[in-house]
Amino acid sequence: MILTVILSLAGCAMLFLAIWGVTVTMPTKLLAKNFPKDVQERLQPRLDSLPMSPRRVLGWVILILLIVGYVGLFIVGGLDGLRRGYSFWALFARFLIIGGVIKAFDIIALDYFLLTKTHFFQHYFPETEDCPGWQDFGYNRCQQLRQIVITVIGSALTAWIFTVIG
Repeated sequence: MILTVILSLAGCAMLFLAIWGVTVTMPTKLLAKNFPKDVQERLQPRLDSLPMSPRRVLGWVILILLIVGYVGLFIVGGLDGLRRGYSFWALFARFLIIGGVIKAFDIIALDYFLLTKTHFFQHYFPETEDCPGWQDFGYNRCQQLRQIVITVIGSALTAWIFTVIG
C-alpha cells in the first residue's frame, strides 16, 4: 500500500511539473486546448506566432521525460504487484487508486485551485488576465468525466496485461 501511495504522489508531482514546464517553456495549442474557450481565443495570436526556440525544445524534452516517468509509475506498480503475487483485482485496485488520486489532484489542485483561484497562468499569459473563463470551474466537465472513464478502463486493461505476462 505504501508503494501505491508513493506512486500516486509521484504521479501528481509529474502532472504538476508537466503543466508548469509546458506553461513556462513552450506554450502550445496542446496546452491551450485545456483552457476555457475565451482564453484559447485570446492566446491564439500568440500561439500562431511562436517560433521554435531552444527554450521550447527544452520544454519538449522535459515533457517527454515526464510522460516516460508517468508510464514508468504504472510499470513499477505492476512489476511490484507481480513480485508480490497480486491477482487481477489487486492490480486493478492499485492502478485505479494511482489513476484516481492523480485525476482528483488534476480536478481539485489544478482545475479548481491553480486555474480559478490563483493567477498562475495569467502570469505567463498576461493577455488573458481579464478573461472570465479563468473563474469558470467545471468548464471542462465532459472532458474530465471522459478521462475518469478512461482511467477505469485503463486500470482494468493494465491489470489484465500484467496478469497475462505474470
